[in-house]
Amino acid sequence: MLRIFCKNTQTFAEFAEGTPLIEMLDTFRFDRPFPIVSAKVNNVSQGLKFRVYQNRTVEFLDYTTYGGRSVYSRSLCFLLSKSCLDIFPGCKITMRRPLSKGYFCDLRKPDGSAVTAEDIAAVRARMQQLVDRDERFHRHEVTVEEAIEMFRGLGYEDKVKLLKTCGDVYVKYYTLEDTPDFFYDCLVPSCGYLKVWSVEPFRDGILLRIPDRHNPDVLAYYENQPKTFEVFSETLKWNRYVGLSNVGDVNCACLKGRASELIQVSEALQEKKIVQIAEEIDRRYHDPEKPVRLVLITGPSSSGKTTFCHRISIQLMACGLRPIFFSTDDYFVNRVDTPKFPDGSYDFDNFDTVDHVALQQDVLKLLSGEVVSVPEYNFTTGKREYNGKTLQLTEGTILLIEGIHALNPMLTNLVDESLKFRIFISTLTSIALDDHNCIPTSDNRLLRRILRDYNKGAFTARETIAQWPNVRRAEVKWIYPYQETADVLFNSAYLVEFAVLRNHAERVLSTVPKNCPEYSEAHRLLKFIHYFTPVSDREIPNTSLLREFVAR
Repeated sequence: MLRIFCKNTQTFAEFAEGTPLIEMLDTFRFDRPFPIVSAKVNNVSQGLKFRVYQNRTVEFLDYTTYGGRSVYSRSLCFLLSKSCLDIFPGCKITMRRPLSKGYFCDLRKPDGSAVTAEDIAAVRARMQQLVDRDERFHRHEVTVEEAIEMFRGLGYEDKVKLLKTCGDVYVKYYTLEDTPDFFYDCLVPSCGYLKVWSVEPFRDGILLRIPDRHNPDVLAYYENQPKTFEVFSETLKWNRYVGLSNVGDVNCACLKGRASELIQVSEALQEKKIVQIAEEIDRRYHDPEKPVRLVLITGPSSSGKTTFCHRISIQLMACGLRPIFFSTDDYFVNRVDTPKFPDGSYDFDNFDTVDHVALQQDVLKLLSGEVVSVPEYNFTTGKREYNGKTLQLTEGTILLIEGIHALNPMLTNLVDESLKFRIFISTLTSIALDDHNCIPTSDNRLLRRILRDYNKGAFTARETIAQWPNVRRAEVKWIYPYQETADVLFNSAYLVEFAVLRNHAERVLSTVPKNCPEYSEAHRLLKFIHYFTPVSDREIPNTSLLREFVAR
């Protein structure tokens, strides 16, 4: 008999060897406001059909957890792709990226005709039929060569390239009825678990809508993101231009010796965009009716704000302007006055962490031409200090303010709107593992943050992972609501970024102990990043956004 410890109940129970997790649920009684969709076994994500053969610690997960949402959303993607293939045999369905609180998907019908509302209704009906019948997802394990042969026969070259370059010996794939597909992590046991979802027309494709993360009984609130979609589409266009739309494409290109070329192209595309933004600011600066004098720059954690500010400053100088700069961090309240969470820990991302009254008063003085003494925050003492730094806006000078709250309207609500130019820096990962496996944007930024914190000696990988849920909650509350108010969005994602990060991330992530909760995320990231063919960072220039996160 096995002895299983359940973290949900903090109790032990005995089971026969080989008992699947789903059959253990009735033994462990605990409050379940929402259905259990997956589990962690010794801090590693597993599906509910996983069979246990040794003593283990188990934690059951519902949709409100990150692991549960990933499993549910991944299963929905299979349900959608399967249904599209059933309705339109020979079609190509691509899960492009998370967008508008769902997944933007591209459906290409075999006859090349446009996707209609009737087509989507037919797909929706097929999905619902599979859910009503509670069709099971079956997992299979075969050699990589067998999987490659199978997917090549189906015309799935995206999966063929990925599997040929991943270096694995065996691989797991899933079937739904007679349709096979590859997913790099587990699924729910059957379609009957997928109660809440919708598919709707969106732009020139489909929006797969998913449940609300806090209340899985209802759909997530739809959020219109036209500017985000435009930036993503622009990046996608360039990916197509260089012939790289998924990880298999990038791996093959790197193995053929094109890594240096891809690095140079990525840098050139980002610099081109920065030049365009600087030229637009310069044009607006010289607008006689609405002259811009204040550039507000924000973005979520590890989006590359610091390097972007330096690079945009250089391009503004090339336009003939003289940028002066400060960060909202310089106006942090003294640490003893910092807002706190209910548990007593500091809420460093709260808007009231910034003395926005003092900051706005100084901005108004600067805009009126006054000389202003500006503070510098001492992170060691936790106090705002005035060390003689002064700023003044004169003819040809423009003020740049960077910080996570820079686009919050309350920060500069007394400043004339015509004087402002807003920039939002995002990290819109444009490539996918394959056509049916999106890469979450947050994974990109989390890996960046883990490496930056580790290289600076600020936090261990375990500590950064532990902090990440609070960081993400703060971003949703304080940063992303203002994304679409920006005059321009800048995508800091890098075409070969994960390939470059792999060499550094594997070493750092391996420091997370297996016996801590954070190991689950470290294990998932290691599992994910190993699909990328590693690329040396030696050709990444010192001015690159990546240098914030990858030290020489």
